[in-house]
Amino acid sequence: MSWLILILSGALEAVWAAALHRTAQATGRRRLVPAFVFLVSVLASTGGLAVAMQSIPTGTAYAVWVGVGVVLTSGYAMIAKVERATAARIQLLGGIAASVAGLKLVA
Repeated sequence: MSWLILILSGALEAVWAAALHRTAQATGRRRLVPAFVFLVSVLASTGGLAVAMQSIPTGTAYAVWVGVGVVLTSGYAMIAKVERATAARIQLLGGIAASVAGLKLVA
């Protein structure tokens, strides 16, 4: 169960990063919605990390949390055309995803 919480918390890291990006882009009242999404998701993400760290070693939990977040955030950025989707970038993100899976196997 802790691993599921950790992976979902990593996914929420991507949500708060995207919301933070949207907050910077929005104008006027529209800033409130992405700011609220940012606040809720950052609290849930770090809270889930804290829960997972009760049964998963700190270094492993943090590496998985960040790894999931960076792969999903970069994927979102490529889909949204904020970053270029190059073969090298996709391969390197695949390496990060493989490393996260490897950490699960050896933990």
